[in-house]
Amino acid sequence: MSSTSAAPAAKPPMREALVAAAFQLFLERGYEQTTVDDIVALAGVGRRSFFRYFPSKEDVVFPDHERCLADMTAFLAASGTEHEPVRRVCDAARLVLGMYAENPSFSVQRYRLTKQVPGLRAYELSVVWRYERALAEYLRGRFAGRPDGTLRADVIAAAVVAAHNNALRSWLRSDGLGDAGAAVDHALGYVQKTFGRAAEPSTPPARISPAPAGHPDDVVVVVTRRDAPLWRVVQELEAALGRA
Repeated sequence: MSSTSAAPAAKPPMREALVAAAFQLFLERGYEQTTVDDIVALAGVGRRSFFRYFPSKEDVVFPDHERCLADMTAFLAASGTEHEPVRRVCDAARLVLGMYAENPSFSVQRYRLTKQVPGLRAYELSVVWRYERALAEYLRGRFAGRPDGTLRADVIAAAVVAAHNNALRSWLRSDGLGDAGAAVDHALGYVQKTFGRAAEPSTPPARISPAPAGHPDDVVVVVTRRDAPLWRVVQELEAALGRA
């Protein structure tokens, strides 16, 4: 009776193998003590293969940010006028959370490593700035022609990044436990309530002209802007009818 042996496990793709080798060495030796030569030796590839995927040793610590930034840029570029701009940039920020949540253990390891190495913290700040710039450029386009449109775009983009990172880092400090999505939703909800369309003071309240009381066929005329929230129109209408 013949027996068959199990097929050998497939090797991970080279890019993933380099990342795994790098983090193994970072944890064992420390980031500063690990060289690119050490990484490629452990991964079993040459230096040329390393630099084909990563321009520097810092880039191997953040292997997925370029993809995520490209996804965010494409997401914003696909936006239409029907998308409320503040909600749209909040949704774009959730793409970054999804990247971290794909592999919680790796994200926690990277967070701990980044806290220990000043050079990596500076690199991370540069990555965060690129996300913020992408959000701000989209908002500047949506707010073009408005008073303080550029200022509003930059402030909202910074607020979205700050809210997202506050919730994300709290989740990472908890070793990736709990619901990261709920925490980020709560933080971004604060931004949405503060800067979203319903919070904009530029929309004037509806002007209601009630007809004289005592006529069964009274007509109430409502004059309002097209983008006035429906709840505001209804509120003023009810108040007017109450006075009639």
